[in-house]
Amino acid sequence: MDELMAARSLGTRPVVTLGGDAIAHVRDTLFDADARRITGFTLTGRRLLSGPLPHALPWPSVQALGHDAVMMRDALGLVSEDALTGPRGSLRARVLGARVLTEAGETVGTVLDVVVEGGASGRVVGFRIAAEPRFAPGRSGHRRRVYVVRGPSLTVAGRTLVLPGETVRHVADDLAGLTALARGVPGPGAPP
Repeated sequence: MDELMAARSLGTRPVVTLGGDAIAHVRDTLFDADARRITGFTLTGRRLLSGPLPHALPWPSVQALGHDAVMMRDALGLVSEDALTGPRGSLRARVLGARVLTEAGETVGTVLDVVVEGGASGRVVGFRIAAEPRFAPGRSGHRRRVYVVRGPSLTVAGRTLVLPGETVRHVADDLAGLTALARGVPGPGAPP
């Protein structure tokens, strides 16, 4: 498994060609309808006040999603933003703030971030959530922020994610713990 990263941290990450040309920065991350993998990125200019670009980067044009940059072969891989965004929806509009339920109808919390696998996969591995106190107790009066694995099935209905109950039995406090959970080993912060 490649390095896991929070999708929100991808914002402003440079988009660089294999030839070394920095052509844009990531503005937002796009997912497919059931949020199982990245479908692409909307872009903004490289300068501070450049604003959004009319181009987008589709996932098939991505060579690698790295810790410091999104790599692509060349600028010919860009498409119009309208052609890419269509019905898919952006990270902010579709997933962030969405309610998380188990298949049994138990409220788990709300999505704070999406965790994706770097490298060439772009696979959604899990979610960072603000957990309901009865699901993952935290300090008095505060919702605990935890990571949960996506699991083998995921249903997205409007602004609600439905996860299998077995995937939310164990939680992690950080990305290292989520990596262990995704590999099937309860990590730090996961209850026994």
